[in-house]
Amino acid sequence: MRLLVTGGAGFIGSNYVRYALGKYPDCELIVLDKLTYAGRLENLQEFIADPRFRFVRGDIASQADVDPLVAQVDAIVSFAAETHVDRSLLDPGGFIMTDVYGVFVLLEAARKYGTSRVVLVSTDEVYGSVLEGSSVETDRLDPRSPYSASKAGGELLARAYFTSYGVPVMITRGSNTFGPYQYPEKMLPLFVTNALDDQQLPLYGDGLNVRDWLYVFDHCSAIDLVLNSGEPGEIYNVGGGNERTNIEMTERILSLLGKPRSLIRFVADRPGHDRRYSLDTGKIRALGWFPTHDFDQAMADTVRWYVEHQEWWRTIKSGEYAEYYRQQYARRLAPAQTDPARTP
Repeated sequence: MRLLVTGGAGFIGSNYVRYALGKYPDCELIVLDKLTYAGRLENLQEFIADPRFRFVRGDIASQADVDPLVAQVDAIVSFAAETHVDRSLLDPGGFIMTDVYGVFVLLEAARKYGTSRVVLVSTDEVYGSVLEGSSVETDRLDPRSPYSASKAGGELLARAYFTSYGVPVMITRGSNTFGPYQYPEKMLPLFVTNALDDQQLPLYGDGLNVRDWLYVFDHCSAIDLVLNSGEPGEIYNVGGGNERTNIEMTERILSLLGKPRSLIRFVADRPGHDRRYSLDTGKIRALGWFPTHDFDQAMADTVRWYVEHQEWWRTIKSGEYAEYYRQQYARRLAPAQTDPARTP
């Protein structure tokens, strides 16, 4: 199979490349990535000399970049997206351009060239806050940030292209994913790398927001199963079954690093911060998928990866990221904050 992987230089995308090339000796992968701040060619360095791999720098929202590549492949897995909620609050337009218009360009190309299968990788955040129970694929969408709204928009467009034109697109909605090569604006790598430097860990609100945590290689195996065995037009939830509060995750990171709890700094919550996500994964489990990595071991392995690859994240945190971090957290970290979890 010849496969186009968009956004393949990002966190989940690069790990999917790692997963696919390791599993399928005869596959050929073309990676299309714009190499914005979170897409890094360093994430794919080990594959540059592999004859089964080709990297193309380009924009999913550019027909001139997308069409020639889609014409060469059998199937597409699309990770290309702006993904960070905090950044979507600062620049919602950029998210709409990539996550909605970019999906349109990709679907148009798939329609034009008769692509056999397309997987659009989405997020559990499209459901909005789920205070009780777990989301099933047919639940109403209730996105509450520009990021989740843009992902929902891309999904709806994909569904329309399946219904209107028969484009064989499938959608996966993944829960909070963690693992190596995750850009350190996201909570887990941010807190690990800050703690390694004895810097404060800015924890939003009371720290009791709940997320379902999914190890990246379990996420990749689910996407791969949907690519090969999913039903066109269908949506599949992908969750790890590891619901934890943010304060639990923070304390686990500190424990693994042997760092004190005093590094935690509770800061003003972000707008529209969903309280809880939870996924019913019965549909993809019926397809044959289940997580194979133990959560505690995956956490330990992930934290150790950042300890052992400091050159990777220190380079990032000294560049564009430093200005973003200053804008995002300097004001929040300035005043002393009490610990809401310890307040009567």
